[in-house]
Amino acid sequence: MRIINKAKNRGLAEQAEVAKTLFKKAKGLLGRNMLQEKEAMILEACNSVHTFFMRFPIDILFVGRNNRIVGMAHNVKPWHLTPIYWKAAFVIELPAGVIKDSGTEIGDELVFD
Repeated sequence: MRIINKAKNRGLAEQAEVAKTLFKKAKGLLGRNMLQEKEAMILEACNSVHTFFMRFPIDILFVGRNNRIVGMAHNVKPWHLTPIYWKAAFVIELPAGVIKDSGTEIGDELVFD
């Protein structure tokens, strides 16, 4: 699945994996050495993320039911915990630097195809 920032007309990911089950969400990116460029992990029904036991930093987007970004975290290093974003319906984990490089901002609308 592709993720596009409609507001900026920029692609954020070409291959997004969706974690729907509790097990897949709990595992997330654990065990991986990195996220490749243009990869992403979508965590459904999620409004906070931890990076405990991870091996690399990530960018994180917190997205509301209307597919608009309600929060973000840049370059979150291993062993950190994000704040809770109460308006977030799901989370997108991206390689570190994607948010800055794409100019993505809070309020931007995302498109999934």
